[in-house]
Amino acid sequence: MKRLFASVSAVLVIAISAVASMAADTTLRISLQLPLKSHLGQNLVLFKNEVEKNSGGKIEVQIYDSAQLYKDKEVPQAVGSGSIEMGVASLTRFVGDVPAVDIFYLPFLFNSEELVRKAIAPDSPVRAPLDEAILGTGSRVLWWQAYGGAILLSKGAPVKTPADMKNKKVRVFGKTLGAFTEAAGGAPTLISGSEQYLAYQRGTVDIGMTGVSGVKSRKLWEVMDHITVTNHADIEFVALINEKFWQSLPAETQEVITAAARKAELAVRDNVSEIEKEAYIAAKENGMTVYTPTADEVAAWKQTAQPVIDGYKAAAGELGAKVLQAAQSVK
Repeated sequence: MKRLFASVSAVLVIAISAVASMAADTTLRISLQLPLKSHLGQNLVLFKNEVEKNSGGKIEVQIYDSAQLYKDKEVPQAVGSGSIEMGVASLTRFVGDVPAVDIFYLPFLFNSEELVRKAIAPDSPVRAPLDEAILGTGSRVLWWQAYGGAILLSKGAPVKTPADMKNKKVRVFGKTLGAFTEAAGGAPTLISGSEQYLAYQRGTVDIGMTGVSGVKSRKLWEVMDHITVTNHADIEFVALINEKFWQSLPAETQEVITAAARKAELAVRDNVSEIEKEAYIAAKENGMTVYTPTADEVAAWKQTAQPVIDGYKAAAGELGAKVLQAAQSVK
């Protein structure tokens, strides 16, 4: 009897879900490479709840987390082509089409929360031109998702200076961070966020670059044991929607989505500092050593990074020069 009741209950749940889906006028499928429990995943849940509530059930949001549908590197093409309505990707995944996006990965350019907030404001002369350029790829940026500062992961000892990176294989998540690695004498390896755990476990790379919140959500303390708090880059993700799909939506639907997106962006930006603090605590509780570089060590890293800034100027063209000038004027 219990088995029969369970089976009937399962059928009812499926039936109710199917009815709810049919009742919606619009369905938004969102691809996310991170686990739903990550702060970016929970930010999507906030967006989903806002949209479904304020649309009166006319819009349904389906979240496919942990790279179920697409890896991070595949999201820009998937959304831009219309294969999926929405997706979340690391900003740097657009570097092939819009080299200027790597402004946020120039080492030590945005080294405070205040500078980051000013640079990523929707009407900022740094962000606005980038959003417009990304629109040219077929994807509209709905909101930016803060992921925090980039840190270094290692095993056996902390990475204190550029010399510690020499001849080491380093996981990176962008071209500019790869150039930074090369400037320090390391060998960059581009690995998506969902694959880095195995890369560390198998020894594919010796050092990792990521955000500390990812250490917690992916339990990277199981495969690495040191964190170096460099905060050498500002990691940003963007929540995207296919532009043709967007233009097909009624104005009232666009308004609901836009309002929910703005609320989600403010929420994740306000929460990221606390999230990072909790992640550092969790890392320590799980046996990791957290190392903060000295002023002299930071100076050595900055000196190493100068050729990277020069390379950005050469590669990012007119748009890159425009946003770099705007970034350097942010006070």
